[in-house]
Amino acid sequence: MSNFFTIDDPLNEIIAKTMAKKKVLETKHILTGWTNIVIEVKTDKGSYFFRFPRNPFWSKMIVKDAAVCNFVDGKTSYYTPQMKLYYDAKGRPFSVHKKIEGYTLGDRIYHLSHTALLGVAYDTAKFIKELSGIDLRGAPKEVKYPLSDFLHELDYEHYEKHLDADHEFIRETEMNKLVHGDLNLGNILLDENDHVIGVIDFCFAGTGNPNMDVARIVSRPAPEEFEKAFLSYFGDTKEISRMKKAWKHIDNGYAEHIRAHFPEINLNQL
Repeated sequence: MSNFFTIDDPLNEIIAKTMAKKKVLETKHILTGWTNIVIEVKTDKGSYFFRFPRNPFWSKMIVKDAAVCNFVDGKTSYYTPQMKLYYDAKGRPFSVHKKIEGYTLGDRIYHLSHTALLGVAYDTAKFIKELSGIDLRGAPKEVKYPLSDFLHELDYEHYEKHLDADHEFIRETEMNKLVHGDLNLGNILLDENDHVIGVIDFCFAGTGNPNMDVARIVSRPAPEEFEKAFLSYFGDTKEISRMKKAWKHIDNGYAEHIRAHFPEINLNQL
């Protein structure tokens, strides 16, 4: 029996059962979800996101995602998902959280004014520093899962071709700090005034070097003035540059895997 989901599963039935006390008005598949089948569900009591893992690896990681989200909740200046973990009749884990209203930085970054770009750079740096400053004493074991272990497992146990992610360097530079692990522009939310209000998707999260989050931000295209302002809040640009290169390898290898196995996923965000 599989412990993951496919698009052929009766997902709408699972959603209806989970939302039994709410009236489901509309469901919408989010085609950019890499690790999970993501469905936005509009109800009479607000909108929610359901995440159904696509394979055994992500089934394990969605449990970590929920643990990290609930541990982080209220510990930074920004909204993060209040995650609920469920299991269907076959014992497969999936998560649900209420939608944080906003726009992704990835969708907005090339439309922002100079002042807004500087503000977003400051807020993103602030989030990284606040997250890495959270006291991990008493944190659940899932929260303390090293990012280097996650990336190594993702690479060597999950994919057919290695991602060339510079694993030794990532492990050598690791710290006992909480990191998001996938802090790309699509996981940062802005309000209608283009201020950072929240951060989502903690599936990669764990302990590591905060510069991995810094490098993740600049590993995908962004306006030069944003990148310059953002990097000014951090120190070791040589280390960040090497980590940035590692993230590019991870993205490219991951995209190759998805194109081969999940052609329905939209990869335009790369």
